[in-house]
Amino acid sequence: MTLLTGPTAKQWKRIGVESHHGISVPLSSLHTEASCGIGELLDLIPLIDWVYSIGMDIIQLLPLNDSGSDCSPYNAISSCALNPIYLSLEALPYLKEYPELALKLSSFKSLNSTPRVDYKTVLRKKTEWLTQYFEKVGTVIVKDPDFLKFVADHTWLEPYALFKTLKDTFKWEPWQEWAQEFKTPDKKEYALLVQEKWEELCFHIVLQYLLFQQLISVKKYATEKNVKLMGDIPILISPDSADVWHDGSIFDLSMESGAPPDRYIQEGQNWGFPIYKWDEIEKRHYEWWKRRLSCAESFFHLYRIDHVVGFFRIWAIPKGEKPWNGKFIPEDESLWAPQGEKLLRMMIHAAPSLLPIGEDLGTIPESTHTTLLNLGICGTKVMRWERKWKEDSRFIPINEYNPISLTTVSTHDSQPLALWWKEMPQEAQVFAQFKQWNYTPTLTKEQRKEILFDSHHTSSLFHINPLQEYLAYFPELVSANPEEERINIPGKILTENWSYRFRPSVEKLQNNLALIEFMRKIHD
Repeated sequence: MTLLTGPTAKQWKRIGVESHHGISVPLSSLHTEASCGIGELLDLIPLIDWVYSIGMDIIQLLPLNDSGSDCSPYNAISSCALNPIYLSLEALPYLKEYPELALKLSSFKSLNSTPRVDYKTVLRKKTEWLTQYFEKVGTVIVKDPDFLKFVADHTWLEPYALFKTLKDTFKWEPWQEWAQEFKTPDKKEYALLVQEKWEELCFHIVLQYLLFQQLISVKKYATEKNVKLMGDIPILISPDSADVWHDGSIFDLSMESGAPPDRYIQEGQNWGFPIYKWDEIEKRHYEWWKRRLSCAESFFHLYRIDHVVGFFRIWAIPKGEKPWNGKFIPEDESLWAPQGEKLLRMMIHAAPSLLPIGEDLGTIPESTHTTLLNLGICGTKVMRWERKWKEDSRFIPINEYNPISLTTVSTHDSQPLALWWKEMPQEAQVFAQFKQWNYTPTLTKEQRKEILFDSHHTSSLFHINPLQEYLAYFPELVSANPEEERINIPGKILTENWSYRFRPSVEKLQNNLALIEFMRKIHD
C-alpha cells in the first residue's frame, strides 16, 4: 500500500506526499495591533503571510471550541461551536455605522500588553461589548439570507444557544445542578424554553455565524497562499457541555476518562470527561462525530486527533474513584485494534478533505501504531522521547523515523527545550551524548539551532514545532525564565496554564529580518 492508494489517499492527494514544515501556536497567545486582549481569528491572516514568507506551509492550532469561562481549549462546552472570545471585533459588519461602539474598542488595547493573557477579563469585556453590538445590528443580521442558511445547515446551533442562555441564567452553575425542568426538559418544555428565550438564543447564534464567517475566510486566504491550517479535535468533551446536556444518551456519565499511573504521574490522571457509548453512537450512524468533523472541514486542511489511542481503548474510572482504580474499556485487549480501526475509518470517510494526524504519545499498544500506519495516518514523534526503549534506550537516528509521522521538539503539554534540558539532566545528558556534545546544564544557542535543524530534517513527512522554540534563539523575544515559556502543565490547576502570550506581536515577527532569515535556513 502507498499513501496515494490507501484509505487516506484522497486526503494525501490534497496535502501532497512531500515534506511539510510549520509552526504550532495557541491562537490565544498571538496578538496584533488589531487584537482586543487575546489572539483573534483574523490575526491569523498576517501570520499566514509570515509563514508563507519563511517558506513554511503549516500552521498548527490548538482547539478553537467554545470553552466558556475556562481558558483550557481542551475543556469544550460544545463539539462544534467556536469560542466567541476569538472574534475579531474591529472587522465585524456594520461597525462603521456605530462610531461610538468602535471607539470603545480602544479600551481593550492595554490588555494586549499584559505578560500573560487575562482570559476572564477579556471574556467579560468582549461579551459586554458584543451584547451592545448585537443590540445595534442583531435585527439586521438575523434577516440576512446567508444567516438563515447557516442556521438551517447547523442543527446543533439551537440546543447550544439554549444551553449558553441557561448557563447565563444560572450564573454558570453546572447544568446538573439546575432545576429539573431545565436539567432534563421534555420536548414540550424544550420548545417552550426556545420560544421564551429566542432573543437571547439569537445572540449566541449570531456570534457563531460571525465566527464561522471569519474562520472560513481565514482558511480561504491560507489556501490561496498554499499554507495549510491544522486544527485540533479533542477526543473528549466537558460533562458540563451543551452536547452532554442535550444528548446525554451517547455518553456514559457513570465513568470518567483519564490515564493509568505511569513513570511521569504515579497516581494516574482523572480528566473528569465522560466516556462514549460507542454502541449507541454507531446505532445513530456516527451522526455526532460526522457533524463535528463537517464543521472542522470548513476551517482546516488537516487536523490532529487528540489522544488517538482513546479510540482504541480508554482508561475509565468509576465516578468518585481514584485514577488507579480505573480500567481500560474495552477490557478485552483483542478488541482494541478492531475498534480503533473502525472508528478511524469512519472519521476518514466522514471528512474526505481533512488529513488526520494522530497524537499517539505516551504508553501506546503496538497495534495502535500498526493500525495508524496501515490507514496512512501519521503518528507524532517528540524527538526527546524517540528512543529504543525495548533495547538499550538509545536515541533513534533521525533518518530512521518512519516517514508517515510528524516530528516535533516539544508540545503544548511538555516542557520547552530549555526547561527540559534544565529540569531533566539525566535525559539531556543522554541526548547530548547521542549528539556527541559535552553536556552543560544550560542549552546553548547553537545546540538549540541544531536540534531545530534536525527536527526539520528527519525522514518524517511533517515537521512542526511550537513557535516559541524558534523565538528562543533570540533571547530578547522570550522570557529569561524558561518556565514562563510553558503553555500547560497537565494534571495541575494553575493560573499560568493556558495564559501564555508570545512577546512579539505578529507585526514584529513580520519585521524581524534576523528571525525571518533564521526560520528560512532552519528548514532548508
